[in-house]
This record gives sequence, structure tokens and C-alpha cells, in this order.
Amino acid sequence: MFKHKLSIAVITVLMMALSSGAMAADITIGYVEWDCAISQTHIVGAVMEEHFDMDVELISVDAGVMWTGLAEGDLDVILAAWLPVTHGHYWDSYGDDVVDLGPNYEGARIGLVVPEYVPIDSIEEMNDYAAEFANLIYGIDPGAGIMSATDDAIVDYNLNFSVLDSSDAAMTIQLGQAYEAEDWIVVTGWTPHWKFGTYDLKFLDDPQNIYGDAENIHTVVREGFEDDFADDVVAFFNNYYLTDAELSDMMNAVREADVGELEVAHQWIEENADVVAEWLQ
Repeated sequence: MFKHKLSIAVITVLMMALSSGAMAADITIGYVEWDCAISQTHIVGAVMEEHFDMDVELISVDAGVMWTGLAEGDLDVILAAWLPVTHGHYWDSYGDDVVDLGPNYEGARIGLVVPEYVPIDSIEEMNDYAAEFANLIYGIDPGAGIMSATDDAIVDYNLNFSVLDSSDAAMTIQLGQAYEAEDWIVVTGWTPHWKFGTYDLKFLDDPQNIYGDAENIHTVVREGFEDDFADDVVAFFNNYYLTDAELSDMMNAVREADVGELEVAHQWIEENADVVAEWLQ
């Protein structure tokens, strides 16, 4: 059975969630509530069910709990490790206690994002138009690495701005409303994300490289994973990889569907059987 937990904020609650089921999952995967992570994780969950006949537990958590849970062995896998920048401070803390299986997506990026119609191109210009932006950067959950980088950007660029903590969903609602009205707005943004296919957006130049260069999304497993799981399962996680087109297709399917992510994922793997077959080699 596929069990989908709601977001939790502390590791003790994570442990309670893991111990609450009547039947233990064969594999437990943690993820953050980013559209790309939701899509990646549900695709893998569907493959585990369909091709490996495994009970899968997906647990939505904030980034700190995700990394702590993996390092302490309460999670088996995460597919949403943004390295080397976004989750770099988590890697510094937990990297010795987990195993990196390598990238499952390449060319990810984070930074400050504005609509194309906003006539600035650099973070260095933001203070000149602070009033137009209402001195506000629309952010996501405070545990995300992009939020820590934004705190650094405010200090290093001496920005006369504050950051509004919210969520990916709340941020994109604000972005959509501002975009329709052609209002000024700046948000914490990243690719891969469906918003870049829906709105005409741009990253602001970051001369101080606070947000880093392009990075990759990695699959990371707990210590002992490769000993505890069958060789074909381990091989799958080593092979699992999505191109930008494949991940964008799944993100858009999830966004447009009126059914749950799991059902969308099962449909996706059916329609992309050739991709799945490569992972299963």
C-alpha cells in the first residue's frame, strides 16, 4: 500500500509517523514540497510499487528534517538533494553519514527571479526600485537552502528588503497574481520548475555569486542501503535519471491533473516505458 504523509516539522514527529503504520514499508523516501521533488519522488514510488512489488512510504518534510532523517536511518532514500549549493550546509553536517549515488537531474539553478517585464537585470539594482517591489522578496519554507542564500544576499548586497516565508505553492500564487496585473514582484526561484514554462521570467544577475552556479539534484541514501536492498533495487537508484523534458512533462501533468500524484506517476511510467526500462537495466 502507498502511504502519503503530510508535512511535519521536527524529527520526533517524523519518527512517530514512521512507527504509526500497521505494516512497515519496504522502502521509505523523504522529499520536500517542491514541484520537482514531488514529481521525482512519486515517479520512483510508482516504479517501486509496479516493478518491484514493494510497499512504499513517501514522507513530505522540510529540508532539515529530510537530511536528519536520512542520516539517522529513519529514511532510506531522498531524491531531492540539491548540491553543491542549495543543500550544501546539510551536506557539510550529514555527508559523512549518508551515501551519494550521484545526480538524477543536471543543470538546476536557484536565485532571485522577476517577470521579464520588470526592467532590471541584476540584484545590484534592486535597492533602486525597492518601493516598486514593496521592499519584499516572496520566499518559500524557511528551512530551504535558497532561503539561507537569500538571507546572505540581503546582507552582502545590503538590500533594503525583507523576505516573506511561505511555501512553493503560496509563492507561485503571489507570482501569478502579480504577473497577470503586470505588478513588480521578486521571488526566490529555481529551475526545474513549471513556472518558467508558464510565465516569461528571468533570473537576476548575481555578481557576487551568492546563489552559486548551476548545480545538480542527487539521489542520496542512508548508510547500509546497498547492503539492505536487493541488487536490482540498488541498480535502479543508481540508474534513475530525468532529463529536463521528462521532469517538466511530469511536473505539468501533476499540476494539470485532477487526480493524486501517485495516479499521475503510474500513468507517466506507462507512457514513458522506454525511459523506465533504462532505469531497470
